[in-house]
Amino acid sequence: MQLTETHRPTLDQALGAIRSRAYWSPHPEHPKAYGETGAADGLAAYQALLGTRFELDQPGTDGWTGGEVSPYGPELGIEYPHPDIEVLLPAMRAGMAAWRDAGPETRALVCLEILSRISARTHEFAHAVMHTSGQAFMMAFQAGGPHAQDRGLEAVAYAYEEQTRTPAAADWSKPQGKRDPLELRKQFTAAPRGISLLIGCNTFPTWNGYPGLFASLATGNPVLVKPHPRAVLPLALTVRIAREVLGEAGFDPNLVALAAERPGEGIAKVLAVRPEIKIIDYTGSTAFGDWLEANARQAQVYTEKAGVNTVVIDSTDDYKGMLSNLAFSLSLYSGQMCTTPQNLLIPRDGITTETGHKSYDEVVTDLGAAVGGLLGDDARANALLGALVNPDVKARLEATTGLGEVALASREVANPEFPDAVVRTPVIVKLDGARKFWDGADDEAAYLSECFGPVSFAVAVDSTEEALELLRRTVRQKGAMTVGAYTTSEATERAVEEVCLEESAQLSLNLTGGVYVNQTAAFSDFHGSGGNPAANAALCDGAFVSNRFRVVEVRRQA
Repeated sequence: MQLTETHRPTLDQALGAIRSRAYWSPHPEHPKAYGETGAADGLAAYQALLGTRFELDQPGTDGWTGGEVSPYGPELGIEYPHPDIEVLLPAMRAGMAAWRDAGPETRALVCLEILSRISARTHEFAHAVMHTSGQAFMMAFQAGGPHAQDRGLEAVAYAYEEQTRTPAAADWSKPQGKRDPLELRKQFTAAPRGISLLIGCNTFPTWNGYPGLFASLATGNPVLVKPHPRAVLPLALTVRIAREVLGEAGFDPNLVALAAERPGEGIAKVLAVRPEIKIIDYTGSTAFGDWLEANARQAQVYTEKAGVNTVVIDSTDDYKGMLSNLAFSLSLYSGQMCTTPQNLLIPRDGITTETGHKSYDEVVTDLGAAVGGLLGDDARANALLGALVNPDVKARLEATTGLGEVALASREVANPEFPDAVVRTPVIVKLDGARKFWDGADDEAAYLSECFGPVSFAVAVDSTEEALELLRRTVRQKGAMTVGAYTTSEATERAVEEVCLEESAQLSLNLTGGVYVNQTAAFSDFHGSGGNPAANAALCDGAFVSNRFRVVEVRRQA
């Protein structure tokens, strides 16, 4: 395999991008970039997988399991190999030494070849992501395809940079005055920790999965991929491609393997505490993330859990742009993103705008109208909302109507192509930041809890200062993946920045155009900070990769 000639230029560009933080991506976002027949070929490839057994030829298969049902209605009917862990884990370790000895550059280039082959099949992956996550097709294509591939490549670049920070060898000479110097030959090897366990999520199986997968693989660790049982296919395809590339490059394919589970098996808990598992990457609920951090003591655990994302609305000089931007942020993928705003903190006396003063009620009403206008056409609504990923999201959405005055009711949207899809527009509920449980209301309990899905709370506060204190408390106690703020005041802007710097929260200020608080760009934006309860790691920085290996030194007398 001509890996250096093919992929070294891409690696160098990625290294440059993470240093400059400028926009760059080698993976096209537009479906037409994949050839005239790319769309038809990808759909056909996806359809050919339905109702089949997904062969991987990995050791330790003791049966078959499946059961994925698309949030759009159809059953996928795919069966995956179920692992005998006692056989699979030792087989995964067998190829570690050769993979370690290959060195950081070879590992990085093999990872780039895996990503290149995934990229060539982006249309196929788009359908797989769409029908396991409920994302609308274009979002599944972009977030599940090029954006996920960018995040994987970003992790490879960071892994390469951290591993090559120390030279592979050095001659050491210490003067001893009149005596001969002390001389040693020193070798430094990036040694992997052991098997890495990737616990996949339902909503973004590739986007959230690729950073950990490629960070671990590029640092020399085998990776066992345990997908969410409702979203196996995208990661199973990834595993198959990775195994093919590893084998063709002369390495053991078992360096990457799949662990699909039977219904209700709970294999993640079993695997997480195995002594062979030295690294864990997890995206999902706070409860299980906390359990992993507390119980998987033998492993380095990287978690992205849940937070309560907040937007402070103080003032704006582009009222229409603010409303439009927020409406899109609340609607995208039915709010089923860890970055979607939940709490909108608005002074009860209103805000100043370029068109005059707007009361709290006017802001909330106008935001509801902006959401309604954005989603008024059902075809456009389906393209933005996708489908609710599971019944729990629908139940949470319906339960919010009893929490307070509904400023914008959710409506059902019919999907002509997929009649069984559950599609709902966002709900906006008015709550009061001054009402505590002793007032006979439980507003605080509502807005200080994550309500995953198309649910937002317009929280009335006494002042912007109170909003900042509530923001601080929310991030400190509950965590946040994103914070947004709108203000025309330099003093308020600095105050919001200070809160986010002190509480380690990623901040977006005065977004009124085509960039949204719930979107981040690989090579430039950090997803999460690792500094508040929402996540203990950031995608992606040096800390995300540097503890996946240790530098082992061998000294010899010169």
